Amino acid sequence: MHSAIVAPGATIPEVRHHLADVNGTTLHYVSAGSTGSPILLVHGFPESWWAFHRLIPLLAARHRVFAVDLRGFGDSAVAPDRFTSADAAADLHALITELGVGPVHIAAQDIAGGSVYRLITEHPEDARSLIATEMGLAGFGLEGFGDITHGGSWHIGVLAAPGVAEMLLTGREREVLGTWAFPAMSAAPDAITPADIEEFARTYSRKGGWKGAVGLYQSMLAEGTDFQDRARNKLTLPTLAIGGFGGRFTEDTVTQIVEAPIDGLLLDGVGHYVALEAPDRLAEAIDSFLATQD
Repeated sequence: MHSAIVAPGATIPEVRHHLADVNGTTLHYVSAGSTGSPILLVHGFPESWWAFHRLIPLLAARHRVFAVDLRGFGDSAVAPDRFTSADAAADLHALITELGVGPVHIAAQDIAGGSVYRLITEHPEDARSLIATEMGLAGFGLEGFGDITHGGSWHIGVLAAPGVAEMLLTGREREVLGTWAFPAMSAAPDAITPADIEEFARTYSRKGGWKGAVGLYQSMLAEGTDFQDRARNKLTLPTLAIGGFGGRFTEDTVTQIVEAPIDGLLLDGVGHYVALEAPDRLAEAIDSFLATQD
């Protein structure tokens, strides 16, 4: 079942907040728009649905838009120990089923890629198209971002090592997000405001608030062979690959898992957090792509 609720944190006038009891957990999501094809927005790290709060009103003019907090993130239920991308994929399938809106256009970014790839390979009936933004996959180069000797980021090892994230990051959420994560990976630092940092930090500051991210990064370091096996049967759905900070990494990734023609777009002057840094350009790209699909 799913029900409307009062906004638990920051909000915008255009959305309605909901809780859905699915797959043995509770997911928080927002909805906007009343006409057009449905789009499900799936955030990355260190984010929540709030990553899309500037994008949603732009898309909702022509689409029914849903933006979910993955389990362990935002205002969804805290993730258990040993949470995995397979659990997140099952959650997303259950949510799409509960909403009764499938198949949906799925827009995924960053570390959500593994969960969404599992979802589409296991439940192809759920997905009308894939919109991948700054997204990688294990088995196709993403693990390299954990190699600090070749320019990778320390946070992957910290999140993947059992107990380390909770030990080092708990109580430092605002500092980690506000002085490292967003400034380090955005090309337009002013686009991520102090209010944005506060909203993201609010939910990561919950007891167990890092467990969702821990589970997805631990999964990422273990699922490469599985994903390579899945890619022997390539996806055939329409795909849009959007790169910012990562250049053509997203396009190169989806080229290896998708057989259908891929629309690729590189947004110059935009960092990793495309929906926050360049919502107008992202909305235009998505609208143009979906106009050819719908």
